[in-house]
Amino acid sequence: KQWYQRRVAITAGDVHFEAEEEAAELKKFREARDDEQFPDEMDTPTDIAARIRFQKYRGLKSFRTSGWDPQENLPRDYARISQIKNFRMVRKSLLKQSGSDKPVSAGSHVDVYISDVPLSLKDSNSSSLAIFSLLPHEQRLSVQHVAQARHPLSTVDIKSKEHLLAQVGFRRYVVRPIFSQHTKSNKHKLERFMPVTGNFVASFYAPITLTDSPAMLFKIEEDSTVSLLSTGTLLSCDPDRIVCKRIVLSGHPCKIHKRAAVIRYLFHNREDIAYFKPVQVRTKHGRRGHIKEALGTHGHCKITFDKPIQQSDTVLLPLYKRVFPKWHFEYF
Repeated sequence: KQWYQRRVAITAGDVHFEAEEEAAELKKFREARDDEQFPDEMDTPTDIAARIRFQKYRGLKSFRTSGWDPQENLPRDYARISQIKNFRMVRKSLLKQSGSDKPVSAGSHVDVYISDVPLSLKDSNSSSLAIFSLLPHEQRLSVQHVAQARHPLSTVDIKSKEHLLAQVGFRRYVVRPIFSQHTKSNKHKLERFMPVTGNFVASFYAPITLTDSPAMLFKIEEDSTVSLLSTGTLLSCDPDRIVCKRIVLSGHPCKIHKRAAVIRYLFHNREDIAYFKPVQVRTKHGRRGHIKEALGTHGHCKITFDKPIQQSDTVLLPLYKRVFPKWHFEYF
């Protein structure tokens, strides 16, 4: 009887733990599905003013061409890292000075002579030995960016800033990366979840690496094992790379007269309308417009568009904020 009660208690605890874990995975799955179906779209909050809730965000006329100062409002973590101006030129110069620009080809026979080897290494059971050297500045921390592509066998949802294992070259460490689009623009849109298809960039705090190195990301399981998530190569070590988080406030037209329309649900008070008046709005069908004035006290506003809109269209107000990786670094 005691054995039965003990077994029931253990089983109940296991079931409770699995239920909590399953609930967390279900929540993450729903968030990933919503982000895929309605990317960055969210409802304007009613319990707090939008000008306070989104005070760190800004509007951009064009995400591709509008300017953004990379030295503006930097976090305190940036005081701990180093930055190399013109990373590509410095890397090329250092590799040429060290002779690393002409590496030994794979399959070649190399004799390496090492002095002052401790006796403990001879007595160890390890049959392999990793030999490496560091170039100048490679012992310093910076913001590392790696270009990645999802592994075909990996289907788990990975959210930005989760604890992952990064393998860059010969070094391996636990980081909390953020994911962004791999584009040629000076600004890159944040991906809330690791993309399943296409290429993306993972950014995290890590030591500077000057050589062209392969990079892989792994998920750390509860039993301390790892599973491969994505593979790629080192892109750069540049703290000035701008990653922007986008949110989109949505509203719906209730009255339309030629190119003017009365929009509701976009805001909930007159002060928010006056605060976001300089920001350009757009619709899902490609129309662009500007806020003209507030109507009443319940957040209705009058917007003039470049062409007449449809009653079934949705008015969108995109806002952007720069985000940074979560400070976390430890060797694995």
